Amino acid sequence: MASPPHTLIPFFSPKGVAIIGASRDPVKLGYGLARNLVESNYQGAIYFVNPKGGEMFNRPVYAYVQEVPNPLDLAVILIPAPAVPDALLQCARRGLRAAILCSGGFRETGPKGAALEEECLSIAQRYGMRLIGPNCIGLLDTHLPLDTTFLPPPGPPPGDVAFISHSGAICAAVIDWARGQGFGLSRLISLGNQVDVCETDVLAPTVADPFTRVLTLYLESVSNGRRFVEEANHTSFQKPIIALKVGRFSSGQRAAASHTGALAGQENAYHAAFRRAGVIRAETSEEMFDWARALAWCPPPKGRAMAVLTNAGGPGVTAADALEANGLQLATFTPETHKKLAKLLPPVASLQNPVDMLASATVEQYAECLRVLIEDPNVNGVMVILPPPPMDSAGAVARALIPVIHTAQKPVIIALMGDRMIQEAVEHFRASHIPEYRFPERAASALAILAERAEFLVRDQSPPPLFEDINHQAVQSLLERFAGDSSSLGNVLPQDLAMQILDAYHIPTLPIRLAKNAEEAIKFAHELTYPVVLKIDSPDIPHKSDVGGVMLNLTDAGAVKQGFDLILHNAKQAQPQAYINGVQVQHMLPPGQETIIGAVQDAQFGALAMFGSGGLEVEGLRDVAFALAPMTQEEAIHLLDSTWAGKRLEGFRNLPPADRQAVETILLRLGQLAGDFPQLAEMEINPLRVLEEGQGAYAVDVRMRYDQKG
Repeated sequence: MASPPHTLIPFFSPKGVAIIGASRDPVKLGYGLARNLVESNYQGAIYFVNPKGGEMFNRPVYAYVQEVPNPLDLAVILIPAPAVPDALLQCARRGLRAAILCSGGFRETGPKGAALEEECLSIAQRYGMRLIGPNCIGLLDTHLPLDTTFLPPPGPPPGDVAFISHSGAICAAVIDWARGQGFGLSRLISLGNQVDVCETDVLAPTVADPFTRVLTLYLESVSNGRRFVEEANHTSFQKPIIALKVGRFSSGQRAAASHTGALAGQENAYHAAFRRAGVIRAETSEEMFDWARALAWCPPPKGRAMAVLTNAGGPGVTAADALEANGLQLATFTPETHKKLAKLLPPVASLQNPVDMLASATVEQYAECLRVLIEDPNVNGVMVILPPPPMDSAGAVARALIPVIHTAQKPVIIALMGDRMIQEAVEHFRASHIPEYRFPERAASALAILAERAEFLVRDQSPPPLFEDINHQAVQSLLERFAGDSSSLGNVLPQDLAMQILDAYHIPTLPIRLAKNAEEAIKFAHELTYPVVLKIDSPDIPHKSDVGGVMLNLTDAGAVKQGFDLILHNAKQAQPQAYINGVQVQHMLPPGQETIIGAVQDAQFGALAMFGSGGLEVEGLRDVAFALAPMTQEEAIHLLDSTWAGKRLEGFRNLPPADRQAVETILLRLGQLAGDFPQLAEMEINPLRVLEEGQGAYAVDVRMRYDQKG
């Protein structure tokens, strides 16, 4: 595996560490930091720095960092914030190029602290230093070993799960949680305010650690969205990454000119970004570590068909429901498996899936039935449910199951139901690195994540397709003309201009005419052929139907004149101050399915594409999905598959199959347009009318918002 960037090596394999702010006072954090470093059994050189001098832990205390001998390549600074810049400057002049700033009192406290933080960054940049923190608890590596934190002992046991956190406070809880749950940590990295080193920077060096099998992230944000996605995508193919993104509901609903802009909140952007990057998103801290254990200790399944082995019917039904709720299914056993189970179990046992061995199940039956299920080619994984057995102990069953599980090439997850009566089994499974959970629901969730991970590893990673037939220059010219037109009202493009932009990217549109009076509307209706649709054209009326601004299926001149007058009347009644360009005239398409596609520029992750149920359904159903743009073929298909609108395109009841392939192509083209022109802050086609299979799809109504800063 690749080595970490040379500037980060001192953090992860230092030859010597100096603690600036080491204290002999046991109640101070500087004492805890010094104690942890010494007791971690770190094999490099350890130095303590404090102007008072003296001795601690049988080591001299140096008054200044300049007095510290070699080898020394990492400083851990824990002193009052106002003194940190000077200490950092002394470290830089001493030749150090890496420092962990554990001190608080920086940006998190207000403007004065922020100014101190900027001063530290300026010093680091001037001398080519890398900084972790400030306002962090440091990092630890249980295998090096190294502990530069001030957390109370005991530290975490050595393990295979790395934890990278924006929050220092949660680290202590995670260490204690890990110990109580029977798994260890390989590394813990507290990033604090991230004045320099951020979550993206530490991904590669953590993945490169041979002892780490799974990365877990506690994120409040990401420092650079697109860079994070690129780096995480590269590293997630090597080892799984699970993220818990907090602060999900603080941003609120932002003002937007379209449904796409309104629905494309921060959470949809993170969800799309994590999917592109291969990052598994957890909803809770418990879920994150449940999944981490399964990913660290189990082989990936080759499918989603699972078997359930139990000694009680109720838990088996619970497991079946939980598997289905998590997108898994019960495997159908081969006849050979039924024969083998029949020989092992009493006649009244259930040989179907879930396999209910009955309460009388023996230790041997548990082990042999599990072996039979693992050998079935139709079974991709097994959940073993183990309530306290009435005859044998749960510990005895665990001891019999462990050798079978260790030789399996399929994942086996244990649902241990109970508390005191199962503790011996808990200890056996944990010591053997076999994931166990208290109830079937958590076990099913872990199996589902294993399946998701396996599918990610074989996912088509072809880059987004680039259409060569687009007219980039035409769009550039149209946008320049709009930006330079002093008569333009606001930043919403006129409908005809938006349609021309779509035409340049070969997104099918319907010809549209803008009528200033009823006579023009009648003339255009004749040219476009009946039946026609009339729609109000106003930058101040984004949702035309809401104000009675749409008239459908007009079949003659009289209907067009009446419709024109009524639309203007309705619009002026609803919004008297609205500026009205006129009334749009379009040929009316045959019946089809109405969908919505759009794109918005996200401040963190760039272009974001959307697909879902369109027309009047969009805000009510909120049946939408998002992906980073430009999209890959696989992502476009996923957008369709993850919405009811996309599934409905395949046909439903009296609805014939629609042209799903046309929608997929339009999504890819719109995604390329969004990526090519970030100044198009919002784009929305609503509805995109999808005709029957093979007849295409057409942009009926388009809305685009321009932002010069894009």
